[in-house]
Amino acid sequence: MRPVSTRLRAGLLAAGTALTLLGTVGPAAADSAPATRLGGAWGPFTRCPVDDPAMLAADGRIDIVQCIASHSAGGSIKLGTTEVVTGASDLQLGVVQHASGAPTLIAPADGALIADSADIPGGLLGLMCPSDIPIIGDLCRQVTDSTLNRVTATVESAGTPSDFKLTAGATTGQPIVAIPVRIHLQNPFLGGSCYLGSTSNPIVLRPRNLTAPALGIQRFGANGTADPAGVMNRLSLTGANQGDATFAVPGASGCGLAGMLDWAVNLKTGLPSAGGHNSVVLNSASTYLAGLHAPGTVVPNNGKLLSQYWHSAVQ
Repeated sequence: MRPVSTRLRAGLLAAGTALTLLGTVGPAAADSAPATRLGGAWGPFTRCPVDDPAMLAADGRIDIVQCIASHSAGGSIKLGTTEVVTGASDLQLGVVQHASGAPTLIAPADGALIADSADIPGGLLGLMCPSDIPIIGDLCRQVTDSTLNRVTATVESAGTPSDFKLTAGATTGQPIVAIPVRIHLQNPFLGGSCYLGSTSNPIVLRPRNLTAPALGIQRFGANGTADPAGVMNRLSLTGANQGDATFAVPGASGCGLAGMLDWAVNLKTGLPSAGGHNSVVLNSASTYLAGLHAPGTVVPNNGKLLSQYWHSAVQ
């Protein structure tokens, strides 16, 4: 067996340490207990950025504020030649609707999108082994247990979404929102900075309804209690499968010591991959939009009242 170089051994050890630390402070899973729990009809909006200055400043006439939350329990994503079954995902945003022009989207402090990690089929052995390249061959021979072999992929926010179209959410076939993301590949040998996409060159998902959602409208009180004469409205668009097959995926970066494994990840997974060769599906998505029923009657306090009512529902 060819020995692994001292430099490579040191790099792999450092990478494993970095990954351990990252696991301590990484993004929360989409189905983990949220930091905030809200009662009644406010329930889906656990991360709405109601205290963002742009949200608070909305007056109710020129600018109107709303909260969006969209959750899917699972789905799949195909990147190049690799397809992965995914877990839950949770997208939340604040929306500032302007009297003229496109709406402004506000992301929560922890990012618009939070998603569960998914296992790459075959792990590291499936991702880059076997190989007749000496360094990769040496690495493959070090993968002796499931912990070292496991590779997870986590979709993370890589910027604030844009191009939100409410009407597209109620129909089929039209992009609803543009979501910039990057995909974090994690394994002790890959290190803590192995990504597909980046904040400067993100993967941009434009999900659309593949099936028609069920439409519902609900009035509720400030604290979330159902009330046909309540001060709040909630629009529900539920049960639709969503997807996108138009996005491009750049090559890997930051994989292994000084990125020495980028090319191996790219070669095995068929990256970079142009639009039309990748896809994402979200099963049975539930999307909600909430705002004051009559914001024009509370000018200039639309944003301040939305924040006050949201906080009154915290449990």
